[in-house]
Amino acid sequence: MSIALVTGGSRGLGKSISLHLAAEGHDVVLTYHSKQAEAEEVVAQIERIGRRAVALVLDMADHRSFPGFGERVKAALGRKWQRDDFDFLVNNAGIGVNAPFAETTEEQFDRLMNIHFKGVFFLTQRLLPFIKDGGRIVNISSGLARFSLPGFSAYGAMKGGIEALTRYQALELGSRGIAVNVVAPGAIETDFGGGAVRDNAELNRMITSQTALGRVGLPDDIGGAVAALLSEGCRWINGQRVEVSGGIHL
Repeated sequence: MSIALVTGGSRGLGKSISLHLAAEGHDVVLTYHSKQAEAEEVVAQIERIGRRAVALVLDMADHRSFPGFGERVKAALGRKWQRDDFDFLVNNAGIGVNAPFAETTEEQFDRLMNIHFKGVFFLTQRLLPFIKDGGRIVNISSGLARFSLPGFSAYGAMKGGIEALTRYQALELGSRGIAVNVVAPGAIETDFGGGAVRDNAELNRMITSQTALGRVGLPDDIGGAVAALLSEGCRWINGQRVEVSGGIHL
């Protein structure tokens, strides 16, 4: 029995990742920022399919809270599973900011940095003592680290940093048998960034026209891909960027 910790697991991609991992037989520790009711509903869905789960509050931008969060993870592992470690970490939590480069504020930049890069860097560092030797880490990037669209310079730059960080983590954690990879979603129909991809029909058509498989992505496309990457058959994949975008901008 494996345990996965998924940040931002109460909705969107994180919810799909959590449910797909549970469907594959893994138990889940998921985090949420403010939507406790939504997080508890995901826990209930996981339990209905016969797996165990717990939801813990976490603010990725509040790095000073990470030591306390680590203690809550340790307590939950002991209480729920009688273990002091977990197997998989999925760094998924994030926000979207759409602003032209010339108009991006320092406040917007810092918030993206604190959540998407600094938060991932230091949360992973804090959780390393609890990740089982031979475990695995999946970081979530974005297709916007490969191709460029107006309004996403800061966001895309943070995700580019995550992709570089992934390679360094894979190199330095290899001595513990921990494999680290990065999944880069394309445009997905969620409420991310105000739900534009889902709700703006013109934008949806534009993305569809530029995607080889002829549609925009759905959360389950990403949830299934992350679960597959954490399957036993993918254990030898390490330090790699896997874009899950249906072939956008080929």
